[in-house]
Parts: sequence; structure tokens; C-alpha cells
Amino acid sequence: MTMSYSIRNETTYEGKMTNVKFKSGYFSFKGRNIEVADKVLPLSQGFKIGVRGGYVTVDGSAVAGYPDRNIKVYVDSEQDFVEVDSSVAVAAPEDESDAAIVERLRKRFNMLGDMTKAVKKGDVRAMIVSGPPGVGKSHGVEEVLDRYKTLEALGGTRKYEVIKGAMSPIGLYCKLYGMADKGNVVVFDDCDSIFQDDLSLNILKAALDSKGRRMIHWNTDSFKLRNEGVPDSFEFKASAIFITNMKFDKVKGKLREHLEALESRCHYMDLTIDTDRDKMLRIKQVVMDGMLNAYKLSDEIKAEIVDFVDINKNRLRELSLRTVLKVADLAVAFPDDWEAFAENTVMRRA
Repeated sequence: MTMSYSIRNETTYEGKMTNVKFKSGYFSFKGRNIEVADKVLPLSQGFKIGVRGGYVTVDGSAVAGYPDRNIKVYVDSEQDFVEVDSSVAVAAPEDESDAAIVERLRKRFNMLGDMTKAVKKGDVRAMIVSGPPGVGKSHGVEEVLDRYKTLEALGGTRKYEVIKGAMSPIGLYCKLYGMADKGNVVVFDDCDSIFQDDLSLNILKAALDSKGRRMIHWNTDSFKLRNEGVPDSFEFKASAIFITNMKFDKVKGKLREHLEALESRCHYMDLTIDTDRDKMLRIKQVVMDGMLNAYKLSDEIKAEIVDFVDINKNRLRELSLRTVLKVADLAVAFPDDWEAFAENTVMRRA
């Protein structure tokens, strides 16, 4: 079956000051559709018809809060927008509501779960998960993989392993050898040291290559390999997940080139938690979903813990789910004075 595209009246506006006003239309951003009815935006390319229907291309970088790139605005026809004078003000984006942010984050973490399942099944070879510390990246991945532990306990061949902290290149080589079988998953959680080392990155690039056979070689003599019975080459058939606080597109210099090569071999998932507002709403969502249910605390105290974190978020050592759990620990240990203990342990001095 051949997929065809119909293109009509295509016009390129690059280099021209041409704005268009939309009668209706939308673009997709951070997991939601942004309506642009009555908005004025700079036009980059004229009307086309693609696999999702009609669209025009506009310059999102002209509007604060929109994607810093050209974006497709989907419309039903050419009657859904009109060219206007360049002096007409470009639209200002509407603020994203708290409810919309919570829904966006919920969808993104649900997507993380679905992607983790795909990695475990072998449909996705590798995934990079990027986001700030303490928002539930690791929990989201491990919660899915833990469901497969029953198979392992019953003698199944599939397994996963989480690796944290520093790791040498030869340690990485040996670990990948031990997890090389099809169906296995290696999770590198906050193990960013492997991104800083050229040899480690080259090993990972070989392990995640797009070729049919992913062969990894160790081309220097090693007592460790001989002592542990590890061959100097092997085929890697497993999958990998990298959980990191790094934003790859923000890295500069030589390291950026290596990360680009790794990123090209992986699905890259940014959890889009970029502001304190996003973090706080994520905290409220997870608490509402039951994160504190294991604590013998009343609903009133749970709400007070969240309020304490919210009103003091600018002075916390870390605005994260971990901080909420720390404060909950104090509420259990010191029910009459937990706020004073929290002030002296999870907050910076004024």
C-alpha cells in the first residue's frame, strides 16, 4: 500500500513579514491541542494537505510560551485563516490552567508507562527519560517492570536490572554481557557518569546500534574479563532505559556530539516538568492519587503537608516528591511539632 500526499497552492513566506488570523485551527504542544481561533501568527508556509488533513506552518518562536520553532496549525480549509497586515499584533498565548497542566502531566506519565511496556516487550529498543529530580521518573519505570517479576520468580528467562551511581567502561561492558539476552532490560538510573566517558558512550552506541546484529567488542587485554569468563565480543539483544536529570538539548561542546549519537539510537522522552508550578502540581496530583496512603495520617494532615511544601517551595532544599515523603516521615515521628522539624531539615536558612 502506497501512502500519498496531496499538496495544494503551497506558498513559502520565509523572509516576508506576513501574518495570518485564524478563524479556527489548533496545534499540538506538550500533549495537548492548543486552539488558535482569533489568534494572529506569523506565516512561514502556506496551506498543505498531509496525512492528518489540512495545515499551515507558522513561526511559533514569535510568541512567548509557544514552541521555539515552526509549527503546524491544523485547519479544515483555506477559508479558516486570512492574511492580515503585518502591523496587526501577534497573539499572546493564554495561560495554561492548573487543571490542564495536571492533565498534561498525567498523560505524559501514562505515556512513560506505555513506553516502558514497549521496551520490555522488545518493540522499543531503548528510551531516554529526562526530567528534574524527584518527580517520579524512576517509580514510573520500575512500577511497570516490577509487574514482570512474577515471570522471573517462576523461572522465566526475562529479567531487568536497575543500575545506579558511577560505572567504569569495563564494568558497563560486563554488565551488558550479563544482561545481553533478548527480553532483558537494563535501566540506568541517575548513572550520568557513563555519558561523560568516551569509551562508555562508544560501548552504548554499539549496544543500541540500528543494525540487525548489535555486536560489542572489547579490544584490549583485560584480567577482569578473563577472570570473570567474559568474552572480548558478544551480541547484545536486550533493551535499555536511561533515566536522567540531564536535558540533552541543553548540553554543549564535545559531549553534545556523543549524546546526539546516543539520542539518535533511542526514543527521547522529556517529561516537560520545567517550572516550580509544574513540579508543585505534579506533587499535588501524585498525593491525590494516593502517594501518602501508606502513612497513618489523617486527610487533614496530608493536606497540611502539601500546603507546607507549597507555601515554602522557594526555600526548600529540593522541590520534589522526596521532600513530601520526608515531611510525612516527620509528621508521623513528631505529630505535634512536625512543622518545626521540617523547617530545620528540608528548608534552607532564610
